[in-house]
Amino acid sequence: MDATAEVRAPVPGAVVRVPVTVGEAVRAGDTVVLLEVMKMEHPVRTPVAGIVEHVAVELGTSVGEGDLLVSVAPRGDDEREGEKEQVVDLDAPPRADLREVLERRRFLLDDSPARVGRVAARHAAGHRTVRENLEDLFDEASFEEWGGFVVAAQRSRRELSELIERTPADGMVAGIGRVAGRAVAVAGYDYLVLAGTQGARNHQKKDRLFDIVERLSTPLVLLAEGGGGRPGDTDMPSVAGLDTMAFALFARLSGLVPTVGVANGFCFAGNAALLGCCDVIIATEDASIGMGGPAMIEGGGLGVVEPEDIGPVSVQSPNGVVDLVASDDAEAVGLVKQYLSYFDPEPRPWTCADQRVLRHLVPERRTVVYDVRRVVDVLCDTGSVLELRRHHGVGIVTALARIEGRPIGLIANDPAHLGGAIDADAADKAARHVQLCDAFGIPLVSLCDTPGFMVGPEAERSAQVRRFSRMFVTAASISVPYVTVVLRKGYGLGAQAMAGGSFHASLLIVSWPTGEFGGMGLEGAVKLAWRRELDAVADPAERQALYDKLVASMYERGRALSMAMHFEIDDVIDPADTRRRIMNVLAIAPPAGRSPASKRRPLVEPF
Repeated sequence: MDATAEVRAPVPGAVVRVPVTVGEAVRAGDTVVLLEVMKMEHPVRTPVAGIVEHVAVELGTSVGEGDLLVSVAPRGDDEREGEKEQVVDLDAPPRADLREVLERRRFLLDDSPARVGRVAARHAAGHRTVRENLEDLFDEASFEEWGGFVVAAQRSRRELSELIERTPADGMVAGIGRVAGRAVAVAGYDYLVLAGTQGARNHQKKDRLFDIVERLSTPLVLLAEGGGGRPGDTDMPSVAGLDTMAFALFARLSGLVPTVGVANGFCFAGNAALLGCCDVIIATEDASIGMGGPAMIEGGGLGVVEPEDIGPVSVQSPNGVVDLVASDDAEAVGLVKQYLSYFDPEPRPWTCADQRVLRHLVPERRTVVYDVRRVVDVLCDTGSVLELRRHHGVGIVTALARIEGRPIGLIANDPAHLGGAIDADAADKAARHVQLCDAFGIPLVSLCDTPGFMVGPEAERSAQVRRFSRMFVTAASISVPYVTVVLRKGYGLGAQAMAGGSFHASLLIVSWPTGEFGGMGLEGAVKLAWRRELDAVADPAERQALYDKLVASMYERGRALSMAMHFEIDDVIDPADTRRRIMNVLAIAPPAGRSPASKRRPLVEPF
């Protein structure tokens, strides 16, 4: 028989239970004393089986570490009895605390009894729910939601059970998941909860999310459908609520992480304000986007309007608010994924068209219009081009694309609009696209074919003096590689703007054989420079012949080969060699990070 085993206190505490008595048989591992330390119960167990010989403490006794609690006389052969591992039934029903959590989580799901009717109505209207969109957006089982158990701050006017059923997550699904393996954050308004309005609690969730996004530098997707601020939250004392930080925190992300917003259905007021801060806005065809909804408009004495008449896509796409138009939710989510893919640093597998096609896309006859988008599609990797703001500033094409699997930003003059002349809207559009690419380290390729900036009394009404200059000051501030390819016309200040401010501002400026150049339109240059000589010719036919001769000589002098001979451009190239020449330069340019820990530029302007 071994010596008596002494069971001593492992920590200081108070005795709250002594479940054994002298003479009682115990097994190894049985609790002999229960101590309370800092409101936590610590069971003290006997290391041996045997008979209790002595109990040294009573209920309520305070003990110190090492004090004797109980003595146990071992029982020899029975010493190891009771050391068998306790078997846990992993298939047993959840215990009460877990069951409560699981039951509450059901209210977040679209198949909860409180939501099924509203979900069916939403489907009937041609829309998916916010959670269906997120399921489509994120890689399987990768989304981690924060604040799902939050309810609307309306306990003083509604029963808690109703809030749990009717206001899950306070109408804002927030969290981080993976899209194509890369971390992406989301803030998604749930239109089935109080019309997707901005409640006090979901403002707090946004504040938390935006702060984490800033710290982690993850892209952010905003699903913005909803009616703006919610006046019915009564639990949190407030007068106007203008001290909410969500808008400032979200705006601070500009230029730090890619942000993309989606609007379907109605998107008004505060929801639209957040949407407007996004780098890119995607809207479904039936979206209405406005800084005030019907109630605000009527309350301001501006009449009664239908929500569908406030900022429809037919208005917001041509005016530049909407970058991409989708037919429905599914296409919108697909565009989100495509847009985010350009910020992934890993090259992608690629194919491209036979580059010899490029030799035939710009007609030899210099006055014949061609399709510049066809040039872009052939030049870039097959299926990689995502054009932004197609219906706004139509004189310039702005797009994200890939060459040899590497993301690039692209701007290109469209000769089908004003002969490629740059108007004020096109200048704003191009400058803002350059900002976007520079902010996230995406190299830029410019396809130049412009007779210059638009001129004329009517054109000046658009404040183009300031707006044209935006192209110069923006290009002067960038740090990403910039390559210019002149397809045909390279005239005046507009051509310089397309080349980053100067033909020697680009890392490389080359021209196709069809290139033609001049400090201004050559016909105007002849009339201006040779006015005296032309006026001196009395006969109209002779004057016209002299004019034609002078213009022809100017065109000969402004040919691409002549420009290259004077080293005003770097080279004249075979169009089929364009991809190789671009990639050769980008391969030796310093790499630029696409997910900066700090901002590359202060912001990407909203417009």
